Amino acid sequence: MQQKWQRWNIASRKWLWIIVIIGVLAALPVVYDRLQTEKSSKTVEFVFDYRDLVEVASYRSNPKDYISDQLDRLKDAGVQSMAIYESTLEDYRKARRLMLWGAADIANLTDTVIPENENYTYVLFTSADNSDALSSMIREAFSGLDIGTEDWSFRGQQGLIIKTPIEDATMKPLQPDPMTLDMLHGKGFNIVPRLVDSLKYNQEAVQKLLDRYEELGVKRILFEGESVKGYNDDADLKSLDAFGKLMKERGMGIAAIENIKAQQKGFNKLAYELDYNVARLYSLSEKDSGLSPEIIADRFALATKDRNIRMIYLNTIPARNTAKAQVTDTLDNLITSLSDPGGAVDKIEDNGFTLGQATAFEVVDSSYQRYFKLGAVIGAVSMVALLVSFFIPWLTLPAWVLGLLGSAGLLVVKPQLFEQALALAVAISAPTVATVMAIRKINEQGPPLRTNKLTYTVMSPKRRLVHSLVLYVKTALISLSAVPFVIALLNNITYSLVLNQFRGVSLLHLAPIALTALYVLLYRGEFTFNKTGQLLRTPITLIMVIAAGVLAIMGWYYLTRTGNSGSVSPLEMTLRTFLENTVNIRPRNKEFLLAHPLFILGAFMAYKYRNAAFIMIIAVIGQLSMVDTFAHIHSPVLISLIRGLLGLGIGLIIGLIAVGVWQIAEGCWKRWSPLLKK
Repeated sequence: MQQKWQRWNIASRKWLWIIVIIGVLAALPVVYDRLQTEKSSKTVEFVFDYRDLVEVASYRSNPKDYISDQLDRLKDAGVQSMAIYESTLEDYRKARRLMLWGAADIANLTDTVIPENENYTYVLFTSADNSDALSSMIREAFSGLDIGTEDWSFRGQQGLIIKTPIEDATMKPLQPDPMTLDMLHGKGFNIVPRLVDSLKYNQEAVQKLLDRYEELGVKRILFEGESVKGYNDDADLKSLDAFGKLMKERGMGIAAIENIKAQQKGFNKLAYELDYNVARLYSLSEKDSGLSPEIIADRFALATKDRNIRMIYLNTIPARNTAKAQVTDTLDNLITSLSDPGGAVDKIEDNGFTLGQATAFEVVDSSYQRYFKLGAVIGAVSMVALLVSFFIPWLTLPAWVLGLLGSAGLLVVKPQLFEQALALAVAISAPTVATVMAIRKINEQGPPLRTNKLTYTVMSPKRRLVHSLVLYVKTALISLSAVPFVIALLNNITYSLVLNQFRGVSLLHLAPIALTALYVLLYRGEFTFNKTGQLLRTPITLIMVIAAGVLAIMGWYYLTRTGNSGSVSPLEMTLRTFLENTVNIRPRNKEFLLAHPLFILGAFMAYKYRNAAFIMIIAVIGQLSMVDTFAHIHSPVLISLIRGLLGLGIGLIIGLIAVGVWQIAEGCWKRWSPLLKK
């Protein structure tokens, strides 16, 4: 009975492969929907931080003229929008709309004694126009905070007394400068407001603010701080729902900032309320704004092409330059990076984008997509069961049945966990199965387990190379079969916007290596527990310790290169830039420089030398890396596909060169090694 059960499980592989193929075909329409979604947003928006411009201008002889001149230059360079913060009294002071004093300062200014029981803020407007534009707005804002105000004048200029200390008054957020808004709108800039959530949510005030923004043509809002507008009062006032409704009625969306330490609180809920009217934003920091124009231009082009970035946020900062004995900034550098021939604007337009207000993706979700996804789920579970069959054959059918039942249960209880867990499982399974099948094929056609069999004839180098190349293509196709499953399972706009992320990247990068190593060590002959015991009883030698140390260092370096935070050496950066400028889309270095050539060389050698199959433990990195590329859901599918195919193509060329070098080295060794022995 046990033998019969074993035969049933092994025979089930054929049917599992058929189900996998059907699952891949079922997933392809979902992949097509994803492609259509990615084509729906092709507009890139450059946004400049206006507060930074005011800060820089405050160090110039004629700040107002300087701001006007730089705005014109930025407009000509391709910047279409200005980010405007909710202002503070300090912002108005820097913009020279008003002057500020505390109680002690005003006593000195007016030659009077400081009041014993009054610690107020004194505001003096710098012109009648500024008084007309700002006075009532400041009064209204502080009145809403239960802080009193009264009129005040000094030397013929109008002002206000705000009945709170200057340290407190300058922290309160106020409406953006209306004169600045009108000026920027008149110059043709779009406005991108930056809102804070520091005060109690006031629906009436927010509605009034959004009405003003609607008049200015605002289409997207950014948030400043740890949370979105309305988050802190949402539990009591349902303010996120109310704020989202106001924005939705006015056709406004929000922007998701890339690579912030933690997503702003309430962002996901607000995005849901807005039907995911969200654009991804890349922010160039003040520090990085001083990089060379070429590097900045490359960053912007890669962000828009490779990561679905549709808004690029520019910052600058004044700095004391002792070499020039003056205060400098990076505005000239930024403008050069944008407008020079071959700069960011040219690169972005060459990649098929246009400049304008960023738009959200229009999600394409065909009516039959749920049924196609069901087929993909069954196919993905079948691939996982195939992986089990190569290590524990008698568990093949139970693994498939339990996989289907577990998927159904998890889908009902925690659908998000289900799709991420199954996507990770199939992403691990496909490259592992592909590599294990390659090793099994080499075992069948290569040298036998017992080398005393005189009937075995080594293949000719030409035949070994042909077999290796065929195996290379077959293995890549099996590995890539996981891609439609991963895309179908994670085909949700929240993954494209990185509001949700594919989990388990480190496990994906380690599990196929560990499983392949396990197979090479224990499963290449007839598996018995005696073999395991023999391996455990093997004496440890110094060479083993050294080898383990080298492998540990390689593993550590490999893990540091995994994920978005991985470090990159200057040599690799140079190579990346060269490939980007040469073929426009760069393949992954570890694929075409290491893993793919090692697969071809390892297979070529293993057809003659049995132990060369150990090279496949490293070669599996290329297979898992191809799948991992598509697990970056914020990258366009076509870009990931081209990247993988380029890696395979260049890896093939380098692999053929490696085989040629090995043949020459082997020939030299055979010819000269007898002389060395003498």
